[in-house]
Amino acid sequence: MTHPRVICLGEILFDCIADQPGRSLETVESWTSYPGGAPANVACALTKLGTPSAFVGCVGQDDPGRSLVELLQTIGVDTTGIQSHPTAPTRTVMVLRSESGDRSFVAFGGKRPSSEFADTHLQAAQLTPALFESADFLVLGTLELAYLDSRAAIARALELCEQFFVKIVLDVNWRPVFWADSQAASPMIHDLIKRVDFLKLAEEEADWLFGTTDPGAIAHRLGTLEGVLVTAGEKGCAYCLGENEGKVPAFNVEVEDTTGAGDSFVAGFVHQLCQHGIQELANPNLAKKVASYASAAGALTTTRLGAIDAQPTAAEVDAFLYLQQQGG
Repeated sequence: MTHPRVICLGEILFDCIADQPGRSLETVESWTSYPGGAPANVACALTKLGTPSAFVGCVGQDDPGRSLVELLQTIGVDTTGIQSHPTAPTRTVMVLRSESGDRSFVAFGGKRPSSEFADTHLQAAQLTPALFESADFLVLGTLELAYLDSRAAIARALELCEQFFVKIVLDVNWRPVFWADSQAASPMIHDLIKRVDFLKLAEEEADWLFGTTDPGAIAHRLGTLEGVLVTAGEKGCAYCLGENEGKVPAFNVEVEDTTGAGDSFVAGFVHQLCQHGIQELANPNLAKKVASYASAAGALTTTRLGAIDAQPTAAEVDAFLYLQQQGG
């Protein structure tokens, strides 16, 4: 069996996406469930691109949890690091859509408090060191910092990364609805950022955490990062990779749903790191190519509904980029 090169740790859930764009939570008439959760999305997207990945998280001992694990296995994601909780349910998130396809996370299934779902109970003691021993990268978000058990699991994962020289990629993925006390989030996220090698932020997250959207300024301020990527939707993305700075304009696609686009962007980026090696980022042409590839993976995901269902294969990304270069 191929050892996973990338571990994605955090939440797996169902996004219940409003069928009627532009409606409020109270006036939506029907919802459609799509598998999601940023780290799970990244694991699936990486596998589809051809980079072996593993997902580490906690699900409920319920039908939604079982179906999510089966989905990952069908796609080819390593699920040996998934834990299950006997009483806490698998998380569902209610997602509203605007007329333009942008989404907002507004509530949780069953009107439960955020802390009562299985993903918050990921146990540090049950993490599998063997997964980290053979991995090159760990991909993390910040949502699981909001809960005691999963926060301890993140701390343990960081220790294992140091022990086995695993590079850490953090996608901030700020979602206030997950936090009981959003004021507590910023210092915790800043502490985590000090431990990572690559940082991906949406423009508004960069502004919130650093007061700037310039990836070079963020990289310089921290002094410990090997790369910073700042995404801005239809405005494209900016990057500072291997001290090379630049911008990639957004690709012009017909947007159906933006859910999971940022996760596919992260997967495209990490896939390229696995293909070329971190040291190659010193080449300015390659740094730009890596950012363009990540942007293409993200753009293609917006052209279909859902996160995992919409993810492109490597052949689709390559064909898309070829067409773009031909002016198609």
